[in-house]
Amino acid sequence: MSGVAKTGAVYLTADVLIIGGGPAGTWAALSAAAKGAKVVLVDKGYCGSSGATAPSGTGVWYVKPDQHLREEAKQSRFHLGGQLAEDRWMNRVLDRTYDNMNKLGSWGYPFPLDDSGTPFRRGLQGPEYMRLMRKLVQKAGVAILDHSPALELLADEHGVGGAAGVRTQTGQTWSVQAGAVVIATGGCAFLSKALGCNVLTGDGYLFAAEAGAELSGMEFSNAYAISPTFSSVTKTAYYKYASFYYEDGTEVEGAGSQRGRSIIARNLLEGRQVYAVLDQATADLEPLLRVGQTNFFLPFDRLGIDPFRDKFPITLRLEGTVRGTGGIHIVDETCATMIPGLYAAGDAATRELICGGFTGGGSHNAAWAMSSGSFAGEGAAVYAQRLGSHAADRLLRGLSSQTLDDHGKQDAKAANHVQEVVGAVQNEVRPYDKNLFRTEKGLQGSLERLDDIWNELRSHAVNRHDAVKTREAAAMTATARWMYRSALARTETRGMHKREDFPQQDNEQHYRLISGGLDRVYVKTESVGKEVVTH
Repeated sequence: MSGVAKTGAVYLTADVLIIGGGPAGTWAALSAAAKGAKVVLVDKGYCGSSGATAPSGTGVWYVKPDQHLREEAKQSRFHLGGQLAEDRWMNRVLDRTYDNMNKLGSWGYPFPLDDSGTPFRRGLQGPEYMRLMRKLVQKAGVAILDHSPALELLADEHGVGGAAGVRTQTGQTWSVQAGAVVIATGGCAFLSKALGCNVLTGDGYLFAAEAGAELSGMEFSNAYAISPTFSSVTKTAYYKYASFYYEDGTEVEGAGSQRGRSIIARNLLEGRQVYAVLDQATADLEPLLRVGQTNFFLPFDRLGIDPFRDKFPITLRLEGTVRGTGGIHIVDETCATMIPGLYAAGDAATRELICGGFTGGGSHNAAWAMSSGSFAGEGAAVYAQRLGSHAADRLLRGLSSQTLDDHGKQDAKAANHVQEVVGAVQNEVRPYDKNLFRTEKGLQGSLERLDDIWNELRSHAVNRHDAVKTREAAAMTATARWMYRSALARTETRGMHKREDFPQQDNEQHYRLISGGLDRVYVKTESVGKEVVTH
């Protein structure tokens, strides 16, 4: 690995570049390093405290290797997800998650003990988890560039060979030439202010598509999480202990955390405020819930609200593909994309393989992050090592669909325009009657406006030094277009994808929807269980 200063820029070479420093990215880095690869990890924020996992507690899809328990675990989301999950992938993820959670214990993660003294390994506290992962990555010899968002991938005619971006604290540009790249940038929550999601703007989706990769399951991207109106914490699992009421104290029939969110949304659409109270939690469970997710209770404590006894107003906050299941399409067991040298992991990759079309919540996503990160890191390391010394000799070019100008200037007017673009995209994806309750007319109207936004963004050059927000706006626009083109093509209701004009599940549409393209978005079908290619 080498660092060379070129006109104030940071230039590095490595075997494997990881873009993203959350759970998937850090597991990918550890796995690649364990294969003997030289690894660089770049993060938009600070690796260890940035992203959706770092500030939160999360369950983990950790199941002992008992056949009965494993079958129960696999069935838990299979029908909710429209039977799109695949048995072999669920088995692989359960196996790797079990191994990785046990590794965390041996590496010093402080798992709590149950009454018999056995470590309870079905959950993780984000701050402790990600602090440990950063230390492990550093100990493995991985070079970390914090506050260094990527702006584009680099490639030649043979495939992807690196990425370039900026260091937001110093103003320097950076580039990393690598034999393989793992995209672990997380999903897209469209800057909805959900806790930890302000860095999750779909950047990796855009980078992958610019390289020619495809996406899968983008219609399963309309995840909304229950949240107090006064809080950014979206811990929907806690609301399984809740009852829901109108302002006059009448109970909202059918409302719930798993199957009843649509009822909450319809009431909010019609201007009726909904209230919740966690009155289904038993007295002995209350302290355990507080320990499991301490930041859930902080806003209540500050306002003097007892959420177990006092009713509080709630809303539904968009989490998009963060808790959805769509993402970059992977084509083999190493989590490779169709583009040589490019891999995807965590929320940046599709999670249909283990969840189908219905969110796995935190537990499945946490398991997928650590397992897919491991698969991708290992695969990328092997791929890069096969290239040998030739990887450093490649003549690479940037793949950004927007012209990145090294000499231009971004003025305040341009910055304000980016904010207007973000607001326009949010106006198409946040409303329940556009994204949660979908219709052909609504989807087509949104797509016309989103296509106009995309074309307008494409027509202007962007100063590379000030391009982060503009590229985020482009990524959100592109993500929304893949979402809605896929949603328009799936003329049924399946998983979290709800079509008001096609309210039933159609057995003839038991397939995946693969999408891609930039200026012209396309959607095609792929059979579920397509034979996995092993390299």
